[in-house]
Amino acid sequence: MKKSIISILAAVISIVAGLVLGLVVVMATGSDAAISWSCFTAMLTSGFSSMAKLAKVLYQAAPLIMTGLSVGFAFKTGLFNIGAPGQYLMGAFVALVGAIQFQLSWPICIIAAMIAGALWGALPGLAKAYFNVNEVITSIMLNWIGLFIVNISLMNMPKMLPPHWVPSPIKDRTASLKYANPDGIIPKMGMDEFFGSPYINISIIIAILFAVVIYIILNRTTFGYELKACGHNRESARYAGINAKRNIILSMCIAGALSGVGGALYYLSGEADYNILKVLQANGFNGIPVALLATSNPLGIIFSALFISYIQVGGEAMQPHFATEVIDIIVSVIIYLAAFTLLTKGLLSKVIKFNDGKDANAEPKPAEKNTGKENGK
Repeated sequence: MKKSIISILAAVISIVAGLVLGLVVVMATGSDAAISWSCFTAMLTSGFSSMAKLAKVLYQAAPLIMTGLSVGFAFKTGLFNIGAPGQYLMGAFVALVGAIQFQLSWPICIIAAMIAGALWGALPGLAKAYFNVNEVITSIMLNWIGLFIVNISLMNMPKMLPPHWVPSPIKDRTASLKYANPDGIIPKMGMDEFFGSPYINISIIIAILFAVVIYIILNRTTFGYELKACGHNRESARYAGINAKRNIILSMCIAGALSGVGGALYYLSGEADYNILKVLQANGFNGIPVALLATSNPLGIIFSALFISYIQVGGEAMQPHFATEVIDIIVSVIIYLAAFTLLTKGLLSKVIKFNDGKDANAEPKPAEKNTGKENGK
Protein backbone atom coordinates (compact mmCIF):
# COMPACT_ATOMS: atom_id res chain seq x y z
CA MET A 1 0.00 0.00 0.00
CA LYS A 2 2.81 2.39 0.95
CA LYS A 3 4.68 1.79 -2.31
CA SER A 4 1.51 2.22 -4.39
CA ILE A 5 0.68 5.57 -2.80
CA ILE A 6 4.22 6.85 -3.25
CA SER A 7 4.29 5.71 -6.89
CA ILE A 8 1.02 7.51 -7.65
CA LEU A 9 2.17 10.69 -5.90
CA ALA A 10 5.48 10.62 -7.78
CA ALA A 11 3.70 10.27 -11.12
CA VAL A 12 1.28 13.11 -10.31
CA ILE A 13 4.11 15.43 -9.25
CA SER A 14 6.05 14.67 -12.44
CA ILE A 15 2.96 15.35 -14.58
CA VAL A 16 2.20 18.64 -12.82
CA ALA A 17 5.85 19.75 -13.12
CA GLY A 18 5.82 18.92 -16.81
CA LEU A 19 2.60 20.84 -17.40
CA VAL A 20 3.94 23.90 -15.55
CA LEU A 21 7.11 23.91 -17.65
CA GLY A 22 4.98 23.42 -20.75
CA LEU A 23 2.96 26.50 -19.80
CA VAL A 24 6.19 28.48 -19.36
CA VAL A 25 7.28 27.48 -22.88
CA VAL A 26 3.90 28.51 -24.30
CA MET A 27 3.96 31.88 -22.57
CA ALA A 28 7.57 32.54 -23.59
CA THR A 29 7.01 31.72 -27.28
CA GLY A 30 3.53 33.19 -27.71
CA SER A 31 2.91 36.73 -28.93
CA ASP A 32 -0.16 37.27 -26.76
CA ALA A 33 -0.65 36.00 -23.20
CA ALA A 34 -4.41 35.49 -23.61
CA ILE A 35 -4.00 33.48 -26.80
CA SER A 36 -1.17 31.47 -25.25
CA TRP A 37 -3.29 30.59 -22.23
CA SER A 38 -6.24 29.70 -24.48
CA CYS A 39 -4.07 27.39 -26.57
CA PHE A 40 -2.62 25.74 -23.50
CA THR A 41 -6.05 25.04 -22.02
CA ALA A 42 -7.17 23.74 -25.42
CA MET A 43 -4.29 21.27 -25.32
CA LEU A 44 -5.48 20.04 -21.91
CA THR A 45 -9.14 19.70 -22.89
CA SER A 46 -9.08 18.82 -26.59
CA GLY A 47 -8.75 15.07 -26.05
CA PHE A 48 -12.19 14.92 -24.43
CA SER A 49 -13.80 17.60 -26.59
CA SER A 50 -15.39 15.06 -28.94
CA MET A 51 -15.72 11.34 -29.45
CA ALA A 52 -13.54 11.59 -32.57
CA LYS A 53 -10.71 13.15 -30.55
CA LEU A 54 -11.06 10.49 -27.88
CA ALA A 55 -10.88 7.84 -30.61
CA LYS A 56 -7.57 9.25 -31.77
CA VAL A 57 -6.26 9.22 -28.20
CA LEU A 58 -7.09 5.52 -27.92
CA TYR A 59 -5.65 4.81 -31.37
CA GLN A 60 -2.29 6.41 -30.53
CA ALA A 61 -2.22 4.93 -27.02
CA ALA A 62 -2.22 1.31 -28.24
CA PRO A 63 1.37 1.24 -29.62
CA LEU A 64 2.53 3.37 -26.65
CA ILE A 65 1.16 0.75 -24.25
CA MET A 66 3.09 -1.96 -26.07
CA THR A 67 6.43 -0.10 -26.15
CA GLY A 68 5.89 0.98 -22.54
CA LEU A 69 5.32 -2.67 -21.59
CA SER A 70 8.49 -3.58 -23.49
CA VAL A 71 10.64 -1.10 -21.57
CA GLY A 72 8.86 -1.74 -18.27
CA PHE A 73 9.18 -5.52 -18.53
CA ALA A 74 12.91 -5.20 -19.11
CA PHE A 75 13.20 -2.79 -16.15
CA LYS A 76 11.48 -5.32 -13.90
CA THR A 77 14.06 -7.93 -14.86
CA GLY A 78 17.06 -5.65 -14.33
CA LEU A 79 17.63 -4.67 -17.98
CA PHE A 80 17.34 -1.36 -19.83
CA ASN A 81 15.70 -2.00 -23.19
CA ILE A 82 16.53 1.17 -25.07
CA GLY A 83 16.25 -0.93 -28.24
CA ALA A 84 12.46 -0.64 -28.27
CA PRO A 85 12.51 1.67 -31.36
CA GLY A 86 14.40 -0.92 -33.41
CA GLN A 87 12.19 -3.79 -32.23
CA TYR A 88 9.09 -1.68 -32.92
CA LEU A 89 10.44 -0.96 -36.40
CA MET A 90 11.20 -4.60 -37.20
CA GLY A 91 7.73 -5.62 -36.05
CA ALA A 92 6.15 -2.95 -38.24
CA PHE A 93 8.29 -4.00 -41.22
CA VAL A 94 7.44 -7.70 -40.97
CA ALA A 95 3.75 -6.93 -40.40
CA LEU A 96 3.59 -4.69 -43.47
CA VAL A 97 5.51 -7.15 -45.63
CA GLY A 98 3.17 -9.93 -44.54
CA ALA A 99 0.09 -7.84 -45.25
CA ILE A 100 1.18 -6.22 -48.54
CA GLN A 101 3.75 -8.55 -50.09
CA PHE A 102 2.22 -11.87 -49.05
CA GLN A 103 -1.43 -10.80 -48.59
CA LEU A 104 -1.71 -12.33 -45.11
CA SER A 105 -4.52 -11.59 -42.67
CA TRP A 106 -3.97 -9.25 -39.72
CA PRO A 107 -3.72 -11.89 -36.93
CA ILE A 108 -0.92 -13.71 -38.78
CA CYS A 109 0.84 -10.40 -39.42
CA ILE A 110 0.72 -9.54 -35.70
CA ILE A 111 2.16 -12.94 -34.78
CA ALA A 112 4.91 -12.47 -37.39
CA ALA A 113 5.66 -9.01 -35.96
CA MET A 114 5.88 -10.49 -32.48
CA ILE A 115 8.42 -13.08 -33.65
CA ALA A 116 10.46 -10.44 -35.52
CA GLY A 117 10.59 -8.17 -32.48
CA ALA A 118 11.56 -11.10 -30.25
CA LEU A 119 14.42 -12.12 -32.55
CA TRP A 120 15.68 -8.53 -32.76
CA GLY A 121 15.48 -8.23 -28.98
CA ALA A 122 17.33 -11.52 -28.54
CA LEU A 123 20.51 -10.08 -30.07
CA PRO A 124 21.37 -7.67 -27.21
CA GLY A 125 20.16 -10.37 -24.80
CA LEU A 126 22.65 -12.88 -26.18
CA ALA A 127 25.46 -10.31 -26.06
CA LYS A 128 24.59 -9.51 -22.44
CA ALA A 129 24.24 -13.12 -21.32
CA TYR A 130 27.34 -14.62 -22.93
CA PHE A 131 29.74 -11.69 -23.37
CA ASN A 132 28.54 -9.30 -20.62
CA VAL A 133 28.12 -6.51 -23.18
CA ASN A 134 25.93 -3.71 -21.87
CA GLU A 135 22.48 -4.02 -23.45
CA VAL A 136 22.18 -0.23 -23.78
CA ILE A 137 25.13 -0.07 -26.18
CA THR A 138 24.07 -3.01 -28.34
CA SER A 139 20.41 -2.02 -28.49
CA ILE A 140 21.22 1.57 -29.52
CA MET A 141 23.42 0.26 -32.33
CA LEU A 142 20.73 -2.21 -33.41
CA ASN A 143 18.16 0.60 -33.58
CA TRP A 144 20.02 2.25 -36.45
CA ILE A 145 21.01 -1.02 -38.08
CA GLY A 146 17.35 -2.02 -38.09
CA LEU A 147 16.28 1.33 -39.52
CA PHE A 148 18.60 1.11 -42.53
CA ILE A 149 17.85 -2.57 -43.13
CA VAL A 150 14.14 -1.76 -43.26
CA ASN A 151 14.57 1.29 -45.51
CA ILE A 152 16.87 -0.48 -47.98
CA SER A 153 14.58 -3.51 -48.06
CA LEU A 154 11.45 -1.47 -48.72
CA MET A 155 13.10 0.57 -51.47
CA ASN A 156 13.94 -2.68 -53.27
CA MET A 157 10.52 -4.31 -52.89
CA PRO A 158 8.29 -2.87 -55.66
CA LYS A 159 5.13 -4.48 -54.28
CA MET A 160 5.58 -2.60 -51.02
CA LEU A 161 5.39 0.82 -52.74
CA PRO A 162 2.16 2.47 -53.95
CA PRO A 163 1.11 1.22 -57.42
CA HIS A 164 0.75 3.63 -60.31
CA TRP A 165 -3.04 3.52 -60.26
CA VAL A 166 -3.32 4.84 -56.70
CA PRO A 167 -4.37 8.54 -56.68
CA SER A 168 -1.31 10.78 -56.17
CA PRO A 169 1.13 7.97 -55.26
CA ILE A 170 3.96 8.96 -52.93
CA LYS A 171 7.00 6.80 -53.55
CA ASP A 172 8.78 7.45 -50.25
CA ARG A 173 6.25 5.46 -48.23
CA THR A 174 4.62 2.03 -48.27
CA ALA A 175 1.39 1.27 -50.09
CA SER A 176 -1.83 1.89 -48.19
CA LEU A 177 -3.46 -1.25 -46.82
CA LYS A 178 -6.83 0.09 -47.93
CA TYR A 179 -5.74 -0.54 -51.53
CA ALA A 180 -3.17 -3.31 -51.08
CA ASN A 181 -4.90 -5.73 -48.67
CA PRO A 182 -8.04 -4.81 -46.70
CA ASP A 183 -7.81 -8.17 -44.88
CA GLY A 184 -4.55 -6.98 -43.35
CA ILE A 185 -6.29 -4.13 -41.52
CA ILE A 186 -7.14 -4.65 -37.84
CA PRO A 187 -10.95 -4.75 -37.62
CA LYS A 188 -12.92 -1.92 -36.07
CA MET A 189 -15.93 -4.01 -35.00
CA GLY A 190 -18.28 -1.04 -35.05
CA MET A 191 -16.05 1.13 -32.88
CA ASP A 192 -15.55 3.59 -35.75
CA GLU A 193 -19.31 4.15 -35.96
CA PHE A 194 -19.62 4.55 -32.20
CA PHE A 195 -16.80 7.09 -31.95
CA GLY A 196 -17.40 8.65 -35.37
CA SER A 197 -13.74 8.30 -36.35
CA PRO A 198 -11.86 6.03 -38.80
CA TYR A 199 -8.85 5.86 -36.47
CA ILE A 200 -10.30 3.65 -33.77
CA ASN A 201 -10.06 -0.14 -33.91
CA ILE A 202 -9.65 -3.05 -31.52
CA SER A 203 -5.90 -2.43 -31.14
CA ILE A 204 -6.48 -0.65 -27.82
CA ILE A 205 -8.28 -3.76 -26.52
CA ILE A 206 -5.42 -5.98 -27.71
CA ALA A 207 -2.86 -3.73 -26.00
CA ILE A 208 -4.78 -3.76 -22.69
CA LEU A 209 -5.01 -7.55 -22.82
CA PHE A 210 -1.25 -7.74 -23.30
CA ALA A 211 -0.78 -5.49 -20.24
CA VAL A 212 -2.96 -7.76 -18.11
CA VAL A 213 -1.09 -10.87 -19.29
CA ILE A 214 2.31 -9.28 -18.52
CA TYR A 215 1.06 -8.26 -15.06
CA ILE A 216 -0.02 -11.85 -14.36
CA ILE A 217 3.28 -13.25 -15.63
CA LEU A 218 5.38 -10.93 -13.47
CA ASN A 219 3.32 -11.16 -10.30
CA ARG A 220 1.53 -14.51 -10.33
CA THR A 221 3.88 -17.01 -11.95
CA THR A 222 7.10 -18.79 -10.98
CA PHE A 223 8.61 -17.76 -14.30
CA GLY A 224 7.98 -14.09 -13.52
CA TYR A 225 9.42 -14.50 -10.03
CA GLU A 226 12.61 -15.97 -11.48
CA LEU A 227 12.91 -13.13 -13.99
CA LYS A 228 12.55 -10.50 -11.27
CA ALA A 229 14.93 -12.38 -8.98
CA CYS A 230 17.60 -12.21 -11.66
CA GLY A 231 16.91 -8.51 -12.04
CA HIS A 232 17.27 -7.78 -8.31
CA ASN A 233 20.41 -9.84 -7.73
CA ARG A 234 21.78 -12.01 -10.51
CA GLU A 235 24.43 -13.70 -8.38
CA SER A 236 21.96 -14.66 -5.66
CA ALA A 237 19.54 -15.96 -8.29
CA ARG A 238 22.31 -18.07 -9.81
CA TYR A 239 23.20 -19.41 -6.37
CA ALA A 240 19.53 -20.38 -5.90
CA GLY A 241 19.66 -22.49 -9.04
CA ILE A 242 18.06 -20.03 -11.49
CA ASN A 243 19.53 -20.00 -14.99
CA ALA A 244 20.51 -16.34 -15.24
CA LYS A 245 21.71 -16.45 -18.85
CA ARG A 246 18.52 -18.04 -20.06
CA ASN A 247 16.40 -15.49 -18.21
CA ILE A 248 18.36 -12.54 -19.63
CA ILE A 249 17.77 -13.78 -23.17
CA LEU A 250 14.11 -14.55 -22.51
CA SER A 251 13.56 -11.14 -20.93
CA MET A 252 14.91 -9.35 -23.98
CA CYS A 253 12.96 -11.65 -26.30
CA ILE A 254 9.69 -10.89 -24.52
CA ALA A 255 10.49 -7.17 -24.43
CA GLY A 256 11.27 -7.24 -28.15
CA ALA A 257 8.08 -9.16 -28.92
CA LEU A 258 5.99 -6.54 -27.12
CA SER A 259 7.59 -3.70 -29.12
CA GLY A 260 7.11 -5.67 -32.33
CA VAL A 261 3.40 -6.00 -31.64
CA GLY A 262 3.27 -2.24 -31.02
CA GLY A 263 4.63 -1.59 -34.51
CA ALA A 264 2.08 -3.97 -36.01
CA LEU A 265 -0.83 -2.37 -34.16
CA TYR A 266 0.09 1.07 -35.46
CA TYR A 267 0.71 0.26 -39.11
CA LEU A 268 -2.01 -2.36 -39.55
CA SER A 269 -4.62 0.21 -38.59
CA GLY A 270 -5.04 1.20 -42.23
CA GLU A 271 -4.56 4.86 -41.30
CA ALA A 272 -0.76 5.03 -41.30
CA ASP A 273 1.83 4.30 -43.98
CA TYR A 274 5.51 3.76 -43.22
CA ASN A 275 7.65 6.69 -44.37
CA ILE A 276 11.04 5.68 -45.73
CA LEU A 277 13.02 8.28 -43.80
CA LYS A 278 16.28 8.27 -41.84
CA VAL A 279 14.42 8.84 -38.57
CA LEU A 280 13.62 6.36 -35.81
CA GLN A 281 9.99 6.06 -34.81
CA ALA A 282 8.96 8.23 -31.85
CA ASN A 283 6.65 5.56 -30.43
CA GLY A 284 9.65 3.39 -29.63
CA PHE A 285 11.44 6.07 -27.60
CA ASN A 286 8.22 7.27 -25.96
CA GLY A 287 7.87 3.84 -24.40
CA ILE A 288 10.67 4.84 -22.02
CA PRO A 289 8.83 7.75 -20.34
CA VAL A 290 5.61 5.72 -20.42
CA ALA A 291 7.32 3.00 -18.38
CA LEU A 292 9.05 5.48 -16.06
CA LEU A 293 5.83 7.37 -15.39
CA ALA A 294 4.14 4.12 -14.37
CA THR A 295 7.24 2.90 -12.46
CA SER A 296 7.17 -0.15 -14.78
CA ASN A 297 3.84 -1.41 -13.44
CA PRO A 298 2.08 -3.12 -16.41
CA LEU A 299 -1.37 -1.90 -15.35
CA GLY A 300 -0.07 1.59 -14.63
CA ILE A 301 1.47 1.68 -18.12
CA ILE A 302 -2.05 1.61 -19.58
CA PHE A 303 -2.89 4.91 -17.89
CA SER A 304 0.47 6.59 -18.49
CA ALA A 305 0.25 5.73 -22.21
CA LEU A 306 -3.27 7.15 -22.35
CA PHE A 307 -2.05 10.36 -20.71
CA ILE A 308 0.84 10.84 -23.11
CA SER A 309 -1.39 10.08 -26.09
CA TYR A 310 -3.92 12.57 -24.72
CA ILE A 311 -1.28 15.32 -24.54
CA GLN A 312 -0.08 14.54 -28.06
CA VAL A 313 -3.58 14.76 -29.51
CA GLY A 314 -4.27 17.90 -27.48
CA GLY A 315 -1.17 19.54 -28.95
CA GLU A 316 -2.87 19.58 -32.35
CA ALA A 317 -5.44 22.03 -30.98
CA MET A 318 -2.71 24.66 -30.55
CA GLN A 319 -2.37 25.21 -34.29
CA PRO A 320 -2.26 27.54 -36.16
CA HIS A 321 -1.21 29.92 -33.36
CA PHE A 322 1.87 27.84 -32.60
CA ALA A 323 4.22 26.15 -35.04
CA THR A 324 4.47 22.38 -35.05
CA GLU A 325 7.99 22.58 -33.62
CA VAL A 326 6.77 24.54 -30.58
CA ILE A 327 4.08 21.94 -29.97
CA ASP A 328 6.71 19.19 -30.17
CA ILE A 329 8.83 21.03 -27.60
CA ILE A 330 5.90 21.35 -25.21
CA VAL A 331 4.88 17.73 -25.57
CA SER A 332 8.51 16.61 -25.20
CA VAL A 333 8.94 18.60 -21.98
CA ILE A 334 5.85 17.01 -20.50
CA ILE A 335 6.75 13.53 -21.68
CA TYR A 336 10.40 13.44 -20.70
CA LEU A 337 9.91 14.98 -17.26
CA ALA A 338 8.34 11.62 -16.54
CA ALA A 339 11.93 10.40 -16.26
CA PHE A 340 12.08 12.18 -12.88
CA THR A 341 9.36 9.90 -11.50
CA LEU A 342 11.89 7.49 -10.00
CA LEU A 343 13.83 10.37 -8.43
CA THR A 344 10.62 11.86 -7.04
CA LYS A 345 9.59 8.45 -5.75
CA GLY A 346 12.87 8.11 -3.86
CA LEU A 347 12.52 11.56 -2.29
CA LEU A 348 8.91 10.88 -1.29
CA SER A 349 9.95 7.60 0.35
CA LYS A 350 12.28 9.56 2.62
CA VAL A 351 9.79 12.37 3.37
CA ILE A 352 6.65 10.29 3.85
CA LYS A 353 6.84 7.79 6.69
CA PHE A 354 4.02 5.36 7.32
CA ASN A 355 3.52 3.96 10.79
CA ASP A 356 2.00 0.61 9.72
CA GLY A 357 0.65 0.15 13.25
CA LYS A 358 4.06 0.46 14.93
CA ASP A 359 5.85 3.29 16.66
CA ALA A 360 8.77 4.01 14.37
CA ASN A 361 10.60 5.92 17.13
CA ALA A 362 10.15 3.30 19.82
CA GLU A 363 13.31 1.50 20.81
CA PRO A 364 13.16 -2.28 21.04
CA LYS A 365 13.03 -3.60 24.57
CA PRO A 366 16.01 -5.67 25.69
CA ALA A 367 15.31 -9.33 26.26
CA GLU A 368 14.61 -10.16 29.89
CA LYS A 369 17.12 -12.41 31.58
CA ASN A 370 15.97 -15.74 32.88
CA THR A 371 16.62 -15.60 36.64
CA GLY A 372 15.06 -18.95 37.32
CA LYS A 373 12.37 -17.34 39.57
CA GLU A 374 9.53 -17.52 37.05
CA ASN A 375 6.93 -20.19 37.38
CA GLY A 376 7.79 -20.72 41.04
CA LYS A 377 11.41 -21.54 40.43
